[in-house]
Amino acid sequence: MLCPIVHRSNLGGMDILAQVLDRVRLGGTLLFHFELGHPWHLELPARPYALFHYLSEGSATLALDQGRQIQMSEGDFVVITRGEPHVFYSDRRAKPLQIMDIDRSSPRLGVVRHGKGAKPHSTMICGNFTVSRPLFGSVLELLPPVLLLKRTTDGGWLEAILRRMVSESALERPGQRVALSRLTEVLFVEVLRSWIASLSPGQGGWLGAISDPHIGPALKLIHENPERPWTLSALGQSVGLGRSVFSARFTKLVGQSMHRYVIERRMAEAAFLLETSDEPIARIASRVGYETAAAFSKLFLRHHGLSPGRYRAARRSDSDERHAAIAEEAAD
Repeated sequence: MLCPIVHRSNLGGMDILAQVLDRVRLGGTLLFHFELGHPWHLELPARPYALFHYLSEGSATLALDQGRQIQMSEGDFVVITRGEPHVFYSDRRAKPLQIMDIDRSSPRLGVVRHGKGAKPHSTMICGNFTVSRPLFGSVLELLPPVLLLKRTTDGGWLEAILRRMVSESALERPGQRVALSRLTEVLFVEVLRSWIASLSPGQGGWLGAISDPHIGPALKLIHENPERPWTLSALGQSVGLGRSVFSARFTKLVGQSMHRYVIERRMAEAAFLLETSDEPIARIASRVGYETAAAFSKLFLRHHGLSPGRYRAARRSDSDERHAAIAEEAAD
């Protein structure tokens, strides 16, 4: 069972999560609204984005590669964060419905009925999350491959958001795209909050570490001042731990050394500045802690696979293409 997030210590650590989510380009939409009558069987192929499924009524078995199975009941919410192939069923012997075969040319979320119609009935709402700005690679990469949130007594927020998304998708109205985008962002944040709140100490990597009473404040200091020449001794002292204890705790909870994390943080900040500002590369190098543009550029190339100049040009080109596509779709 998930614990309400207010029971967690060091809520100030959530400020880091807010900063990260504010900087990623989060998207997503609803894809399908299923009404399923036993026996039924849905088959979903691999996709280049995260898929989420909310079982609003009934029960289902989720099966993934290598024989992994999860039993889902009413109110459960699951995210397939890497988009790997998976199936849902009430009876695996039933002929599978290939989801890619369904006509999705309409922008509206219609109800898809599948199965023989016998009881027990199940209903499921499915959609996707996409993250296109590569801060920390992707927020989705920080999550486990399969993230399951079991229904809780305080889980009404999930049902409320998804129902609002369904009603928004049902009718084409002015501002629909923006409304769905904002609702998707809220849904994603609430899913992260609930998952973080469910973690035991030491679980969840970076996302779990932000709630640790010592490592959380250390991460906050790094995020606020990535340009500073952080050392294990100085940062450990800032959060009340000795050098060796701090080093071991940081690596254990975050999953990498403090030194490696500082570099990743600097490279993420530099990528964000290159994409969103016109500041000279030398100025960006200084802002993320490097004395020379040459040293910065060498490390940036090794980290991102592109020089700072090429990275900026590529991201600007991607952004222009997205804006053109949106404008063209709006004109239609």
